[in-house]
Amino acid sequence: MPEPVHPGPMSRLRPYSASVLIALFAVLLAPTAGVVYAAGAAALAAMSAITVRKLLDQVEVAAREARIADEQLSTARVFSSVDELSAGIAHEINNPLGIIAQEAQWIQHLFRGPAFHGLRETEECADSLTEICRQVDRCKEIVQKLLGLARQMEPVVQGVDIRNLVRDMTVLVEREATARNIKVVTTWAKDLPVIYSDPQLLRQVLLNLLLNATQAIEKDGVISVTTSPGKDDGLEIVVEDTGCGIPKESLGKIFTPFFSTKPEGKGTGLGLALCRGIVETLGGSISVTSELGKCTTFRVHLPLRRPLRKER
Repeated sequence: MPEPVHPGPMSRLRPYSASVLIALFAVLLAPTAGVVYAAGAAALAAMSAITVRKLLDQVEVAAREARIADEQLSTARVFSSVDELSAGIAHEINNPLGIIAQEAQWIQHLFRGPAFHGLRETEECADSLTEICRQVDRCKEIVQKLLGLARQMEPVVQGVDIRNLVRDMTVLVEREATARNIKVVTTWAKDLPVIYSDPQLLRQVLLNLLLNATQAIEKDGVISVTTSPGKDDGLEIVVEDTGCGIPKESLGKIFTPFFSTKPEGKGTGLGLALCRGIVETLGGSISVTSELGKCTTFRVHLPLRRPLRKER
């Protein structure tokens, strides 16, 4: 790929060449045509320069918006392909997991019989089978997240009092948060409207964001949950933590499946991707901003009514 060409001083002045010529003409005209004509030419040169500057600003804004649109389209394509891949993997894994679980349970049943009673090896095998069943359950949980990520879900739409929902979810994390000296602060605007969405899916999103915030802080910090009317007659839930923050280079990948900023073994990288899938299925959007070492803020925007059909 060729190296980008950086504009030199002359190329940056090129758009203003007409203004420069008019100004030069005004200087040359002053001795013969008088101050009034020269001043008029100078004013014309200034107006020309201002107009050119405005046009250049508009071109720059349009180019920036085009780049953002291209990036969003590229990201949407990646998410779409990953969603389809996740659904395929989940369905393929589900069947063998079911067979492994059934066989392990059958062997556990056999070990409880009189033929194996009292044998030291039986206890060791029983412990191993218990661990196998535990890991199978963990794999099943990941499969369910993959299916959710692929949006194989049909929301059950009903009236949701968002204040009660936020209160219920914060209560779930407050015990662990208090043990780490983390304060959970909730704030909501007066007269929040009832929204029509899926409360169970919303609980899943909010709980995931709260748990992530708790893990990001580790100890001694604040989690703020603010609920207020959003744009376009919607509702906005903001979850902010005073945790470690997210590196700038990771912000664009944070909702990508299997991407995680947590240490290895501490997460599957599916939680935020699942949140994105749920929120979009409910007709909303989710975004994140962060300052490394200071804070991270997630904004969830929800419509007052979930659209009857959302195009993928």
